[in-house]
Amino acid sequence: MKIRRFFGKDMREALSQVKAELGSDAVIMSNRKVADGIELVAAYDKEPEAKLSVPKKAVQNLGQKSVPSLSEIIGDDGPDSLKALLEKQHSSAPSSTSQPSNGNAKQANDIAAHLDFSDAFLEEMESHKERGADHTNATFPEHQASSIVEAPEQQSAELTQIKEELASLRNVLQYQVADLMEAKNKRQKPVHQYLIARLTDMGLSQALATQLINYTPAHYNERDAWVYLLNLLANRINVTGNDILSAQGAVALVGPTGTGKTTTVAKLAARYAQKYGAESVAMITIDTYRIAAFEQLATYGKIIGCTVKKAQTSEELADLLFQLRHKRLILIDTAGFSQRDSRLIKQIKQFDNGQMPNVKKYLVAQANTQYPALQRIIQAYDDVELSGCIFTKLDECYSLGEVLSAAVEYQLPVSYVTDGQKVPEDIKIAEAKSLVSAAAKLYKKYSLNHTNVNSAIKTA
Repeated sequence: MKIRRFFGKDMREALSQVKAELGSDAVIMSNRKVADGIELVAAYDKEPEAKLSVPKKAVQNLGQKSVPSLSEIIGDDGPDSLKALLEKQHSSAPSSTSQPSNGNAKQANDIAAHLDFSDAFLEEMESHKERGADHTNATFPEHQASSIVEAPEQQSAELTQIKEELASLRNVLQYQVADLMEAKNKRQKPVHQYLIARLTDMGLSQALATQLINYTPAHYNERDAWVYLLNLLANRINVTGNDILSAQGAVALVGPTGTGKTTTVAKLAARYAQKYGAESVAMITIDTYRIAAFEQLATYGKIIGCTVKKAQTSEELADLLFQLRHKRLILIDTAGFSQRDSRLIKQIKQFDNGQMPNVKKYLVAQANTQYPALQRIIQAYDDVELSGCIFTKLDECYSLGEVLSAAVEYQLPVSYVTDGQKVPEDIKIAEAKSLVSAAAKLYKKYSLNHTNVNSAIKTA
């Protein structure tokens, strides 16, 4: 059985459409009021046969009494009640009607016995429509009505499940293929694969390690290839030299909280005072969030003998920079915020003030920061033109490959490194070969799989 929907401005027009398209054997399943008129749901067992134009008199001459059609039942003054029409059709049908017609008429009467299509019922539906309710036939079998609504949702859920299963299979296949390719590369180029593992254990990213290996000559043995890779990595690191202490102007140190920005500002100011005199350098803090931030910097200023100021707004900062314009170097200490903190963006915008003179900005990051965290930190300052970076707390590191990998991949120049709390001793100009050598030493000391008696995992 197939089901179709028909729409008409009234019941007579909708029934005429059913008769014209499906024939007189169609069964009316349900009806309801819609915005533009009446909606009928009709069912039929087979496609309607081709209709022949036969005169009415010719049919009477055949001596056969046919079943009244819908148009004959309706007439010009026929009632609009579907139940009355079905009852009239059933009473007019002879006992000698063909088997399909008897079955359809019986099915129609069974449905009509459970449906109420009276004028009172239609008026009640119209009143509910005016109140904004979405009405369907209340006596229609609940399992059939729910299946019409739930079918699209069920199909959508099944389709989503199929997509998830295909995505899972794809991930598994990609992992298996990658494993096969890695095994193939290990057989074909065992030295290269061994060196990639060493570079990644040293802290370099997989992408950078693979890129460096591609430039390594194939005929090198393991030792020569390792030395070649370290030299190649050193050549990829961009260092700026002693740019801050040899230049003039304003320099701001930015970065996350706890990276040692205040101590680094004091170290740079002390070094600059040793070279050019304490009157040639000044320090400004805009950190109004941390307790005693200004007092800490003021204490360093008293020891060094230089000027220390505090600014709470971008306007105050611009005024102080104008007042201290006679100083050779002005170092600005900023507040430390997480890369996910919205206040970080507000602080960065202070340097975009139209009244603000040119301020060089250097990113201060801990050398023992995880590689994913370094990526997020550098990306947080995408809108800021960084002149370089300063890596702090090298004395607390067990691996340097992460910061070196981030500096190479983001093309971030390295200016200085710090390795202690002493002011001003524990700050050095960054050198590429020294950084790579330190990274290799840390890898050899801490990352290699040494055999010792304490290698067992402690359990409770």
